[in-house]
Amino acid sequence: MREIVLDTETTGLDPETGDRIVEIGGVELLNHVATGRTYHQYINPERTMPQEAFEVHGLGDDFLRDKPKFAQIGKGFVDFIGDAVLVIHNASFDMKFLNAELRWMGLAQLPMDRAIDTLAIARTKFPGAQNSLDALCRRFGIDNSARTLHGALLDSEILAEVYLELIGGRQPDFGLGVASSDTGDSAGDTWRPGPRPVALPSRLTDDERAAHAEFIAKLGDASLWPDP
Repeated sequence: MREIVLDTETTGLDPETGDRIVEIGGVELLNHVATGRTYHQYINPERTMPQEAFEVHGLGDDFLRDKPKFAQIGKGFVDFIGDAVLVIHNASFDMKFLNAELRWMGLAQLPMDRAIDTLAIARTKFPGAQNSLDALCRRFGIDNSARTLHGALLDSEILAEVYLELIGGRQPDFGLGVASSDTGDSAGDTWRPGPRPVALPSRLTDDERAAHAEFIAKLGDASLWPDP
């Protein structure tokens, strides 16, 4: 299964009031393993950057002025994600911006059921707890010390680690679905433990055996326990 862990940075909160995407970052996973293939693009939003947004990600007008517009990179972005599942923290936010930009280009929209929302997963697993990306990094012991400002590619890389922890750790199926060379089970079979080839030695001492035997003898025919 191919997944793209995705993050965006924007000029604000609502594309319908003129806010735009200024950065996209993505990390490719195949069967929950990072392939090393990434996507990263800064984008000229064709508008000035509000101060409150600049304080979040540090992307200002001077830096973004010579970057390509979304109309120039949109098709390449769509080609990169292909038909992959999109893994996003607070997916509704990023999806509304991506779909607004794609709509303005006349490209097909991304259906919401194509996105996995890691924020929703975290809220289900840890109700009432803080579930920001930073809080989840602290919970799972993930190093996010390089994250002094929001950045789409860095946040995607961190989110990929968080996502794997949320779904069960870095090896989510614990390898139990892999065929065993000893049993010949197929990958779809459910693993079951077999008997030990050699029984473990008893840990009862001689004194414990004697005390048990004495207790059983007192019960007579009513005893339900055999000698150890």
